[in-house]
Amino acid sequence: MIRSPNHSGSKKGAQIAMLPRLTLVLGGAASGKSAFAEGLVVNTGRQRTYLATAEIYDLEMQAKVAKHQEMRGKNWHTIEVPLDPGRVLATISGDQVVLLDCATMWLSNQLLAENDLEQATLELTRGLSNCDAPVVIVSNETGLGIVPGNALARRFRQEQGLLNQLLAAQADLVVNVIAGLPQLLKGTLP
Repeated sequence: MIRSPNHSGSKKGAQIAMLPRLTLVLGGAASGKSAFAEGLVVNTGRQRTYLATAEIYDLEMQAKVAKHQEMRGKNWHTIEVPLDPGRVLATISGDQVVLLDCATMWLSNQLLAENDLEQATLELTRGLSNCDAPVVIVSNETGLGIVPGNALARRFRQEQGLLNQLLAAQADLVVNVIAGLPQLLKGTLP
């Protein structure tokens, strides 16, 4: 059973959960996917590393990041990696647990920087394979809406779907969160 995130960081009475090597948590905007993923990470009882991919360009994003930081609490080591989380993943020790939030922002950053997406994706998947710690990745499901009205948005939606498929194939556990409710797609919940 997954408990909600333990924001105080106290292990007293905590149920320790074992996570597989890679977990993918999908969901739409404001679906509760980040809170669910945080709960998975907290329930391991391990030292928590948060790989943040968001870049702050405006006040709205600044407020969203601040809200997520407040919800998580202070018991997280945060590393900002908007473009290259694969490099950092390979350096994390096996006694930790990693939350990469989120693959969607990472993809947006890659497209806006006009980086070689194939190479960047290869580096990300290599980093995931080389990480000694369990990793939980949050990603948006963007394929359930209307067809976007411009070429960049259509490319983003297409690339996000392909990235989610690639990550799901590599993951041992895949969960889709809708309205705060987890739906198991692959594997077994801890």
